[in-house]
Amino acid sequence: MSLINLLKKKNLITLFTTPSHNQKFFILSKFRQFYKYDISETEAHNPQKALKSAEKKASKIYKTKRTHFLTNGSTSGIIAAVLTCVEKNDKVLIWKDSHICHKNAVKLAGAEAIFYETDYDEEFGISKPINTTYIENLINEHKPKAIIITSPTYEGIVSDIKKIKEICEKTNTYLIADEAHGALYPFNDKLPQSAVNIADFTIQSLHKTAGGLNPTALLHNNTDLDSSKALEMINTTSPSYPLLASIEKNINYLNSSKGRQKITELTENIKELKKNCPNVEFCNNDDITKIVVKSKNLTGYELSEKLYQIFKIEDEKTNEKSTMLLTGLGTDKQKLKKLEKALKNF
Repeated sequence: MSLINLLKKKNLITLFTTPSHNQKFFILSKFRQFYKYDISETEAHNPQKALKSAEKKASKIYKTKRTHFLTNGSTSGIIAAVLTCVEKNDKVLIWKDSHICHKNAVKLAGAEAIFYETDYDEEFGISKPINTTYIENLINEHKPKAIIITSPTYEGIVSDIKKIKEICEKTNTYLIADEAHGALYPFNDKLPQSAVNIADFTIQSLHKTAGGLNPTALLHNNTDLDSSKALEMINTTSPSYPLLASIEKNINYLNSSKGRQKITELTENIKELKKNCPNVEFCNNDDITKIVVKSKNLTGYELSEKLYQIFKIEDEKTNEKSTMLLTGLGTDKQKLKKLEKALKNF
């Protein structure tokens, strides 16, 4: 039985267990349905079996050795991946501008962080892809146990995962890909190639672009190492089964013809927006779902402020040169038309 069907199943057992709301006491009435589906690991429900089945099905969809559902965001996936393959006093290469969880993961493992840099795109004020020759030299010099790469970046810049993996294999270095912003990649050929079937560990956030609830995510493991042990150390023993069921539903949707078509429509709508706004400059990044734009007359911060103050549009990230507007499955044509109308004023 799937997690989704398990939560729909009527319970005939009187429970004197957690959760104490008993699926009947709704402190926040707007979340009434959420309460009804919020269960614990009881004999009446036994959701662990359904969760394992859902994760196994997901693994087949992604063609991985193991795929784990995460309800504490990609942060927990990064930490678990590092704890799985790194031991005390090992060295780990991490990007100096990476998410704070990369550094924290290395610290929790008792390992040593070796920081690497990326080249800088002066025109848009963003990082360029990882220089593979530079990384190869660092790996040969430091002999790290693992390297964590961020691909794509916030701004949709993708590095050469295949080449980096080839380099890692020469020195038995584990490759951990932070693909938090690339959860749509496995389901559309117009988007960059996913690291899911290349890296040793790949972490994706479903809530960032794939329409998932905060903070649902995935950890893909293509090694023979058991990442469940690390997850047990950092995860709660009282997981949210409504969130876990939403992950199962999310993956099923992405893998469906309807979901794949939705992604195609998104990319086509963004192409149309760019075509209709010749007055501003768009970054030719790898991931079209990250709209990186700059104005000829405004700084990135000024553009961001005007979009917010005048047009009530808030961006994801801004720098001195450009502004990045994140899109995903919830970005319909009407929303993009509003952005298009605003950008035509700059």
